[in-house]
Amino acid sequence: VVAGTLAGMYGAVTAGIAALAGPLHGGANTNVMKMLLEIGDPAKIDEWVDNALAEKRKIMGIGHAVYKTEDPRATWLRRFSEKMAERKGESKWFEMSRRIEQLMQEKKGMFPNVDFYSASTYYLMGIPLDLYTPIFAVSRISGWTGHILEQYANNKLIRPRAEYIGPRGLKYIPINDR
Repeated sequence: VVAGTLAGMYGAVTAGIAALAGPLHGGANTNVMKMLLEIGDPAKIDEWVDNALAEKRKIMGIGHAVYKTEDPRATWLRRFSEKMAERKGESKWFEMSRRIEQLMQEKKGMFPNVDFYSASTYYLMGIPLDLYTPIFAVSRISGWTGHILEQYANNKLIRPRAEYIGPRGLKYIPINDR
């Protein structure tokens, strides 16, 4: 969208980076690890998941907009996380992740996405949590650059469309009266 306005390469890439700032995309693996750290003990997983589901909280790293079954990247990262746990002699984070995955499949029919096992993998590699999103961004910049170049080559202004589906006929209330 940004490249479609003929913004420069740096601006378009910066917009991609900015889009990762939110916890629902680029920050998701950081929030997965924060969730695991918050739970802290494999014995607390079942109760924590039950409470989270009862409170309708999102379980970070579970579910994907495209993959309705297991994200193939998560399959690979699960194996890698398990190997890292074995290598480090620290199985807690992998075991906790595996149990959350099992519970979410049983209770909601939902599967892990790429963020889920990348969290424990990065953690076991000693990568600080505040670097998870920058790593996510760096891994995507070459792809974004390719898309930007394609957009420049055959540019058409992208006009996102949305259809309002909320209530109609509402009375406008001035801001000062709200």
